[in-house]
Amino acid sequence: MSDSVGHTALLVAVAAAITWALRALPFAVLAPMRHSTVVRYLSTHMPLGVMTMLAVYTMHGQLDGNVRHLVWLVIAVALTAALHLARRRALVSILAGTATYVTLMSLWE
Repeated sequence: MSDSVGHTALLVAVAAAITWALRALPFAVLAPMRHSTVVRYLSTHMPLGVMTMLAVYTMHGQLDGNVRHLVWLVIAVALTAALHLARRRALVSILAGTATYVTLMSLWE
């Protein structure tokens, strides 16, 4: 019985060590890059790039010939873009645009 307790304790210790190491690794790797111009550039331009890619991907999947769906999509994307330009808060913009699109699709399908 004590052998299985020791084995279990060893497994928990190894799992804890691996978990801690994997959580600490990004901080250790990124510490020297904090003052990099490339990282600074990416941190300012990536949110807009990600939002653009999501918008293009969403529109590509919705272009099935239904004009009403396309109108709802354009309204939601325009709201998302306007909010992002006005507030510069990606999460608020994405949530508002998604909520608008879902509401329009649900109410006037």
